[in-house]
Amino acid sequence: MERIFIHVNDEVLICECADNTSSGALLDKLKAGDLDLDMSDYGGFEKVADLGFSLPQNNEPMHTSAGDVILYLGKTFSIYYGQNSWNLTRIGIITNKNEAELKSILGNSDISIRLSLKQ
Repeated sequence: MERIFIHVNDEVLICECADNTSSGALLDKLKAGDLDLDMSDYGGFEKVADLGFSLPQNNEPMHTSAGDVILYLGKTFSIYYGQNSWNLTRIGIITNKNEAELKSILGNSDISIRLSLKQ
């Protein structure tokens, strides 16, 4: 299974990628180099950032939970630390942190992250 490493301060979140064209397209982008994103809090349950480019969408109705990594409208990258229900595209799921750890790492303010294929 393919992985994306999400670097937040001194922490590394490991995202196990979904098997879809959205994840595949993001992985292809990351092969050209790391991607830095400035994320802001949205709704008290997720961090969001504009990718600056569009990816294919594989939307489906879903109930998100902490650790879900989601694509919204083909161009918004989201990391969930809470729950929501909507028509979304799954990029993957963070496997090495639980809900409490994610809330602590992501915090309540804006953050900068780096997406990478290397830990």
